[in-house]
Amino acid sequence: MKLSVSGRAAAAAVVAATTLLATGSLAGAAPATPAVAAAPDLPVANVKAHLSQFQSIATANGGNRAHGRAGYRASLDYVKAKLDAAGFTTTIQQFTSSSRTGYNLIADWPGGDTTRVVMAGSHLDSVTAGPGINDNGSGSAAVLETALAVSRAGLQPTRHLRFAWWGAEELGMVGSRYYVNNLSSANRSRISAYLNFDMIGSPNPGYFVYDDDPTIEQTFKTYFSGLGVPTEIETEGDGRSDHAPFKNVGIPVGGLFSGADYVKTSAQAAKWGGTAGQPFDRCYHSSCDTTANLNDTALDRNADALAYAVWTLSS
Repeated sequence: MKLSVSGRAAAAAVVAATTLLATGSLAGAAPATPAVAAAPDLPVANVKAHLSQFQSIATANGGNRAHGRAGYRASLDYVKAKLDAAGFTTTIQQFTSSSRTGYNLIADWPGGDTTRVVMAGSHLDSVTAGPGINDNGSGSAAVLETALAVSRAGLQPTRHLRFAWWGAEELGMVGSRYYVNNLSSANRSRISAYLNFDMIGSPNPGYFVYDDDPTIEQTFKTYFSGLGVPTEIETEGDGRSDHAPFKNVGIPVGGLFSGADYVKTSAQAAKWGGTAGQPFDRCYHSSCDTTANLNDTALDRNADALAYAVWTLSS
Protein backbone atom coordinates (compact mmCIF):
# COMPACT_ATOMS: atom_id res chain seq x y z
CA MET A 1 0.00 0.00 0.00
CA LYS A 2 1.23 3.43 -0.91
CA LEU A 3 0.88 5.46 2.27
CA SER A 4 1.67 9.13 2.48
CA VAL A 5 4.97 9.89 4.18
CA SER A 6 3.19 10.82 7.40
CA GLY A 7 0.91 7.77 7.19
CA ARG A 8 3.81 5.46 6.49
CA ALA A 9 5.76 6.88 9.44
CA ALA A 10 2.79 6.48 11.77
CA ALA A 11 2.26 2.89 10.70
CA ALA A 12 5.94 2.10 11.15
CA ALA A 13 5.96 3.63 14.61
CA VAL A 14 3.01 1.55 15.79
CA VAL A 15 4.44 -1.67 14.37
CA ALA A 16 7.87 -0.96 15.86
CA ALA A 17 6.39 -0.26 19.27
CA THR A 18 4.34 -3.44 19.19
CA THR A 19 7.37 -5.48 18.16
CA LEU A 20 9.37 -3.96 21.00
CA LEU A 21 6.76 -4.94 23.55
CA ALA A 22 6.27 -8.40 22.12
CA THR A 23 9.96 -9.28 21.94
CA GLY A 24 11.22 -7.49 25.01
CA SER A 25 13.91 -5.83 22.93
CA LEU A 26 14.79 -3.13 25.42
CA ALA A 27 18.31 -1.95 26.24
CA GLY A 28 20.45 -4.94 27.13
CA ALA A 29 18.02 -7.45 25.63
CA ALA A 30 18.35 -9.36 22.40
CA PRO A 31 17.50 -7.29 19.32
CA ALA A 32 14.13 -7.70 17.70
CA THR A 33 13.86 -10.06 14.75
CA PRO A 34 14.16 -8.16 11.45
CA ALA A 35 11.35 -10.18 9.84
CA VAL A 36 8.57 -7.85 10.98
CA ALA A 37 10.31 -4.73 9.65
CA ALA A 38 10.85 -6.53 6.33
CA ALA A 39 7.16 -7.22 5.70
CA PRO A 40 6.57 -5.93 2.18
CA ASP A 41 4.18 -3.40 0.74
CA LEU A 42 2.51 -5.62 -1.87
CA PRO A 43 1.87 -3.76 -5.12
CA VAL A 44 -1.90 -3.80 -5.54
CA ALA A 45 -1.30 -3.76 -9.30
CA ASN A 46 0.25 -7.23 -8.96
CA VAL A 47 -2.78 -8.52 -7.06
CA LYS A 48 -5.09 -7.04 -9.69
CA ALA A 49 -3.04 -8.63 -12.47
CA HIS A 50 -3.82 -12.06 -10.99
CA LEU A 51 -7.49 -11.09 -10.80
CA SER A 52 -7.44 -10.11 -14.46
CA GLN A 53 -6.13 -13.57 -15.24
CA PHE A 54 -8.94 -15.17 -13.21
CA GLN A 55 -11.44 -13.02 -15.09
CA SER A 56 -10.00 -14.06 -18.46
CA ILE A 57 -10.08 -17.71 -17.40
CA ALA A 58 -13.73 -17.44 -16.38
CA THR A 59 -14.68 -15.63 -19.59
CA ALA A 60 -13.05 -18.37 -21.64
CA ASN A 61 -14.74 -21.15 -19.67
CA GLY A 62 -18.45 -20.50 -19.47
CA GLY A 63 -18.28 -17.43 -17.23
CA ASN A 64 -17.22 -19.13 -13.99
CA ARG A 65 -14.44 -20.91 -12.13
CA ALA A 66 -16.65 -23.33 -10.19
CA HIS A 67 -15.82 -26.73 -8.72
CA GLY A 68 -15.53 -29.45 -11.32
CA ARG A 69 -15.53 -26.99 -14.22
CA ALA A 70 -12.73 -26.16 -16.64
CA GLY A 71 -12.40 -22.65 -15.26
CA TYR A 72 -11.47 -23.95 -11.82
CA ARG A 73 -8.73 -26.23 -13.09
CA ALA A 74 -7.35 -23.45 -15.33
CA SER A 75 -7.25 -21.14 -12.28
CA LEU A 76 -5.37 -23.76 -10.29
CA ASP A 77 -2.90 -24.31 -13.13
CA TYR A 78 -2.25 -20.56 -13.32
CA VAL A 79 -1.49 -20.32 -9.60
CA LYS A 80 0.63 -23.48 -9.61
CA ALA A 81 2.79 -22.29 -12.50
CA LYS A 82 3.56 -19.04 -10.67
CA LEU A 83 4.50 -20.89 -7.50
CA ASP A 84 6.61 -23.52 -9.25
CA ALA A 85 8.59 -20.80 -11.00
CA ALA A 86 9.12 -19.05 -7.66
CA GLY A 87 10.69 -22.08 -5.98
CA PHE A 88 7.80 -23.52 -4.00
CA THR A 89 7.14 -27.24 -3.62
CA THR A 90 3.58 -27.65 -4.85
CA THR A 91 1.17 -30.52 -4.33
CA ILE A 92 -2.24 -31.05 -5.93
CA GLN A 93 -4.69 -32.90 -3.71
CA GLN A 94 -7.62 -34.52 -5.50
CA PHE A 95 -11.09 -35.24 -4.09
CA THR A 96 -14.61 -35.87 -5.35
CA SER A 97 -17.74 -33.86 -4.54
CA SER A 98 -21.13 -33.81 -6.29
CA SER A 99 -19.80 -36.43 -8.73
CA ARG A 100 -17.14 -34.00 -9.94
CA THR A 101 -13.40 -34.02 -9.36
CA GLY A 102 -12.03 -31.22 -7.21
CA TYR A 103 -8.55 -30.08 -6.36
CA ASN A 104 -6.67 -28.36 -3.57
CA LEU A 105 -3.30 -26.76 -4.24
CA ILE A 106 -0.72 -26.75 -1.43
CA ALA A 107 2.57 -24.85 -1.68
CA ASP A 108 5.43 -25.21 0.80
CA TRP A 109 8.27 -22.74 1.06
CA PRO A 110 11.58 -24.54 1.76
CA GLY A 111 13.00 -24.24 5.25
CA GLY A 112 11.67 -23.24 8.63
CA ASP A 113 10.69 -25.44 11.54
CA THR A 114 8.26 -28.00 10.14
CA THR A 115 6.96 -28.73 13.64
CA ARG A 116 5.60 -25.15 13.68
CA VAL A 117 3.76 -24.43 10.44
CA VAL A 118 2.10 -21.14 9.56
CA MET A 119 -0.51 -21.54 6.80
CA ALA A 120 -2.34 -18.91 4.76
CA GLY A 121 -5.18 -20.01 2.52
CA SER A 122 -8.19 -19.04 0.44
CA HIS A 123 -10.78 -20.78 -1.68
CA LEU A 124 -10.12 -20.64 -5.39
CA ASP A 125 -13.54 -21.72 -6.66
CA SER A 126 -16.41 -19.44 -7.66
CA VAL A 127 -20.11 -20.19 -7.78
CA THR A 128 -21.48 -21.25 -11.16
CA ALA A 129 -23.31 -17.91 -11.53
CA GLY A 130 -20.23 -15.80 -12.16
CA PRO A 131 -16.45 -15.44 -12.27
CA GLY A 132 -16.04 -14.91 -8.53
CA ILE A 133 -13.51 -12.09 -8.64
CA ASN A 134 -14.19 -10.77 -5.14
CA ASP A 135 -15.50 -14.15 -3.93
CA ASN A 136 -12.90 -15.37 -3.88
CA GLY A 137 -10.44 -14.28 -6.49
CA SER A 138 -9.52 -11.45 -4.12
CA GLY A 139 -8.29 -13.72 -1.33
CA SER A 140 -6.68 -16.15 -3.77
CA ALA A 141 -4.78 -13.41 -5.60
CA ALA A 142 -3.56 -11.80 -2.37
CA VAL A 143 -2.36 -15.13 -0.96
CA LEU A 144 -0.58 -15.82 -4.25
CA GLU A 145 1.10 -12.41 -4.31
CA THR A 146 2.20 -12.85 -0.67
CA ALA A 147 3.75 -16.19 -1.53
CA LEU A 148 5.56 -14.63 -4.49
CA ALA A 149 6.78 -11.84 -2.19
CA VAL A 150 8.22 -14.50 0.14
CA SER A 151 10.19 -15.82 -2.84
CA ARG A 152 11.33 -12.38 -4.00
CA ALA A 153 12.56 -11.59 -0.49
CA GLY A 154 14.32 -14.93 -0.12
CA LEU A 155 12.60 -15.11 3.26
CA GLN A 156 14.09 -17.49 5.79
CA PRO A 157 11.37 -17.67 8.45
CA THR A 158 11.77 -19.41 11.78
CA ARG A 159 8.54 -21.30 11.21
CA HIS A 160 7.69 -23.27 8.10
CA LEU A 161 5.43 -21.46 5.62
CA ARG A 162 2.64 -23.18 3.71
CA PHE A 163 0.07 -21.63 1.38
CA ALA A 164 -3.16 -23.23 0.18
CA TRP A 165 -5.90 -22.72 -2.41
CA TRP A 166 -9.04 -24.73 -1.67
CA GLY A 167 -11.55 -26.30 -4.00
CA ALA A 168 -15.32 -26.61 -3.54
CA GLU A 169 -15.63 -24.13 -0.69
CA GLU A 170 -18.89 -22.96 -2.20
CA LEU A 171 -20.30 -26.47 -1.69
CA GLY A 172 -19.55 -26.41 2.05
CA MET A 173 -15.78 -26.11 2.61
CA VAL A 174 -15.34 -29.49 0.93
CA GLY A 175 -11.70 -29.08 -0.10
CA SER A 176 -10.42 -27.67 3.18
CA ARG A 177 -12.35 -30.30 5.16
CA TYR A 178 -10.80 -33.00 2.99
CA TYR A 179 -7.33 -31.61 3.68
CA VAL A 180 -7.83 -31.37 7.45
CA ASN A 181 -9.53 -34.77 7.71
CA ASN A 182 -6.61 -36.40 5.91
CA LEU A 183 -3.96 -34.93 8.20
CA SER A 184 -2.57 -37.26 10.85
CA SER A 185 -2.92 -36.11 14.46
CA ALA A 186 0.80 -35.37 14.46
CA ASN A 187 0.58 -33.19 11.36
CA ARG A 188 -2.44 -31.34 12.72
CA SER A 189 -0.48 -30.52 15.85
CA ARG A 190 2.33 -29.06 13.75
CA ILE A 191 0.10 -26.29 12.33
CA SER A 192 0.50 -23.36 14.71
CA ALA A 193 -1.68 -20.96 12.73
CA TYR A 194 -4.10 -21.02 9.81
CA LEU A 195 -4.97 -17.64 8.26
CA ASN A 196 -8.04 -17.41 6.00
CA PHE A 197 -8.82 -14.77 3.36
CA ASP A 198 -12.27 -14.93 1.81
CA MET A 199 -13.58 -11.74 0.12
CA ILE A 200 -11.11 -8.95 0.90
CA GLY A 201 -11.90 -6.46 -1.88
CA SER A 202 -15.63 -5.83 -1.46
CA PRO A 203 -16.81 -2.72 -3.36
CA ASN A 204 -18.57 -1.17 -0.33
CA PRO A 205 -16.06 -2.53 2.16
CA GLY A 206 -15.85 -3.06 5.86
CA TYR A 207 -12.72 -4.09 7.73
CA PHE A 208 -13.48 -7.23 9.70
CA VAL A 209 -11.02 -9.34 11.72
CA TYR A 210 -11.72 -12.88 12.94
CA ASP A 211 -11.77 -13.08 16.73
CA ASP A 212 -10.78 -16.74 17.11
CA ASP A 213 -7.12 -16.86 18.20
CA PRO A 214 -6.09 -13.78 20.23
CA THR A 215 -2.51 -13.64 18.96
CA ILE A 216 -3.55 -13.79 15.31
CA GLU A 217 -6.38 -11.33 15.91
CA GLN A 218 -4.02 -8.84 17.55
CA THR A 219 -1.52 -9.17 14.71
CA PHE A 220 -4.12 -7.93 12.22
CA LYS A 221 -5.43 -5.26 14.58
CA THR A 222 -1.91 -3.93 15.09
CA TYR A 223 -1.44 -3.55 11.35
CA PHE A 224 -4.71 -1.71 10.81
CA SER A 225 -4.11 0.46 13.87
CA GLY A 226 -0.88 1.57 12.24
CA LEU A 227 -2.92 2.75 9.26
CA GLY A 228 -5.49 4.47 11.44
CA VAL A 229 -8.19 2.13 10.10
CA PRO A 230 -10.74 0.91 12.68
CA THR A 231 -11.79 -2.73 12.55
CA GLU A 232 -14.75 -4.75 13.74
CA ILE A 233 -15.05 -8.39 14.75
CA GLU A 234 -16.10 -10.58 11.83
CA THR A 235 -19.47 -12.29 12.38
CA GLU A 236 -21.11 -12.59 8.93
CA GLY A 237 -18.93 -15.44 7.71
CA ASP A 238 -18.21 -17.16 11.02
CA GLY A 239 -18.10 -20.89 10.35
CA ARG A 240 -18.92 -20.35 6.67
CA SER A 241 -15.41 -20.40 5.21
CA ASP A 242 -12.29 -22.54 5.13
CA HIS A 243 -11.03 -21.69 8.59
CA ALA A 244 -13.89 -23.71 10.10
CA PRO A 245 -12.43 -27.21 9.49
CA PHE A 246 -9.14 -26.09 11.08
CA LYS A 247 -10.88 -24.47 14.04
CA ASN A 248 -12.99 -27.57 14.59
CA VAL A 249 -9.90 -29.70 15.27
CA GLY A 250 -8.27 -27.14 17.57
CA ILE A 251 -5.87 -25.42 15.17
CA PRO A 252 -5.51 -21.67 15.90
CA VAL A 253 -7.21 -19.65 13.15
CA GLY A 254 -7.67 -16.06 12.09
CA GLY A 255 -8.34 -14.00 9.02
CA LEU A 256 -9.79 -10.97 7.28
CA PHE A 257 -13.07 -10.19 5.53
CA SER A 258 -14.52 -7.12 3.82
CA GLY A 259 -18.20 -8.12 3.84
CA ALA A 260 -20.69 -9.99 1.67
CA ASP A 261 -24.47 -9.52 1.47
CA TYR A 262 -25.01 -7.95 4.89
CA VAL A 263 -25.94 -4.27 4.75
CA LYS A 264 -23.53 -1.53 5.81
CA THR A 265 -24.91 0.51 8.70
CA SER A 266 -24.76 4.28 9.03
CA ALA A 267 -22.18 3.92 11.82
CA GLN A 268 -20.01 1.72 9.61
CA ALA A 269 -20.26 4.15 6.70
CA ALA A 270 -19.27 6.98 9.01
CA LYS A 271 -16.00 5.29 9.96
CA TRP A 272 -15.14 3.46 6.72
CA GLY A 273 -16.81 5.49 4.00
CA GLY A 274 -18.98 3.89 1.37
CA THR A 275 -22.76 3.72 1.23
CA ALA A 276 -24.99 3.01 4.22
CA GLY A 277 -28.04 0.87 3.57
CA GLN A 278 -26.32 -1.07 0.78
CA PRO A 279 -24.63 -4.51 0.92
CA PHE A 280 -20.88 -4.69 1.35
CA ASP A 281 -20.89 -6.62 -1.93
CA ARG A 282 -24.00 -6.13 -4.06
CA CYS A 283 -22.66 -8.70 -6.55
CA TYR A 284 -22.21 -11.48 -4.00
CA HIS A 285 -22.67 -14.83 -5.78
CA SER A 286 -23.80 -13.06 -8.95
CA SER A 287 -22.67 -12.68 -12.55
CA CYS A 288 -21.54 -9.11 -11.83
CA ASP A 289 -18.75 -10.29 -9.50
CA THR A 290 -16.17 -9.25 -12.08
CA THR A 291 -12.99 -7.17 -12.01
CA ALA A 292 -15.29 -4.12 -11.86
CA ASN A 293 -16.60 -5.38 -8.51
CA LEU A 294 -13.64 -4.38 -6.34
CA ASN A 295 -12.54 -1.59 -4.04
CA ASP A 296 -8.84 -1.06 -4.71
CA THR A 297 -8.16 0.51 -1.32
CA ALA A 298 -9.67 -2.40 0.60
CA LEU A 299 -7.87 -4.91 -1.61
CA ASP A 300 -4.57 -3.08 -1.09
CA ARG A 301 -4.93 -2.74 2.68
CA ASN A 302 -6.04 -6.32 3.23
CA ALA A 303 -3.32 -7.76 0.99
CA ASP A 304 -0.67 -5.80 2.89
CA ALA A 305 -2.17 -6.94 6.21
CA LEU A 306 -1.98 -10.52 4.96
CA ALA A 307 1.71 -10.16 4.15
CA TYR A 308 2.38 -8.45 7.48
CA ALA A 309 0.75 -11.33 9.36
CA VAL A 310 2.69 -13.94 7.43
CA TRP A 311 6.00 -12.20 8.11
CA THR A 312 5.16 -11.58 11.76
CA LEU A 313 3.75 -14.96 12.72
CA SER A 314 6.46 -16.95 10.93
CA SER A 315 9.36 -15.00 12.42
